[in-house]
Amino acid sequence: MLALHNVWWIFVVVVVAFTENGIGKRIVCVTSGGTTAPLEQRCVRYVDNFSSGHRGATSTEYLFLHLLLFLFLSMKLFLRYLFGDLLEGNEYYVAGYVECRYFLKAGYAVIFLYRRGSFQPFCRSLPDDPLLECFEATEGLNIQVCEAYSKAVKTAIVDHHAAVDSGLLLKLPFSTIFEYLQMLQIISKPMKDIGPRAMFYLAAAVSDFYVPWKDMVEHKIQSGSHILDVKLVPVPKMLSVLRKDWAPLAFCISFKLETDSNILLNKARGALEKYNMHAVVANELSTRKEQVVVVTIDDKITVQRDKSKADDDVENPLIKLLSQRHSAYIEDSKRMR
Repeated sequence: MLALHNVWWIFVVVVVAFTENGIGKRIVCVTSGGTTAPLEQRCVRYVDNFSSGHRGATSTEYLFLHLLLFLFLSMKLFLRYLFGDLLEGNEYYVAGYVECRYFLKAGYAVIFLYRRGSFQPFCRSLPDDPLLECFEATEGLNIQVCEAYSKAVKTAIVDHHAAVDSGLLLKLPFSTIFEYLQMLQIISKPMKDIGPRAMFYLAAAVSDFYVPWKDMVEHKIQSGSHILDVKLVPVPKMLSVLRKDWAPLAFCISFKLETDSNILLNKARGALEKYNMHAVVANELSTRKEQVVVVTIDDKITVQRDKSKADDDVENPLIKLLSQRHSAYIEDSKRMR
């Protein structure tokens, strides 16, 4: 078994290689899912944060989708300029000519820092237990995809491999608050070199309280004591450190989730000012899949999913808006040089 420091060294090498492969591109670190706060060093019990990882996984998909649509339309106009009427009515030719891998090479590369067991990009149309529900046994040792899920499975596989094989998706799992913070710091170091082209989309539900490692018992807390008295302390706030030290030129977006809509916007504005974020996405628990409010230093924009489309997500217009803001930020940074 590799020593722990060797495991982290391998992690550093992988992240640096990925960001270097993305030189010239925009790179976004999407954090997703909730962190756990262990109560023992050899963890059996822990305090968990509510998060399915749906927001981060869905947003990762739309980071690719908006790019593909923009590049497809741009290339179609370019080909029509070159070939004129030869392409009229022949959309299949255009789509076939401009292959997916060329689309992906031009835009965002995504570091997907996710909670183990949470939602994954390109898998949202699959059932909760895809291995057992999407496949069926045939004669001998063979298996096949169930007809009801064949389209969803094929789409998920094709889209996933298109992103990974093009070097535009790096998936890194975490479980504990300790893993999350250390991995975020390691990711930030090479992202710092990218400057304004780097984005942090911090959708993970990070623990507010934890037990410091030095204060934990080593072994499982015994249940015979009947009363469990645990002292939790605030987790160090790393957003300001990320903005000031780790990646000061990156475009940073954080999230604020509340159950009380009366305090949501004030909390979001407070986070915007306190941590110097470029935008804070405010979402209320019961309506988070229908609408969010993007709070910036001089604006407040309500973003809603298109209810006329059954399969539309609020992340669709959200990513479009934030990508535009990121583009404007990059241009402003160029003018300030």
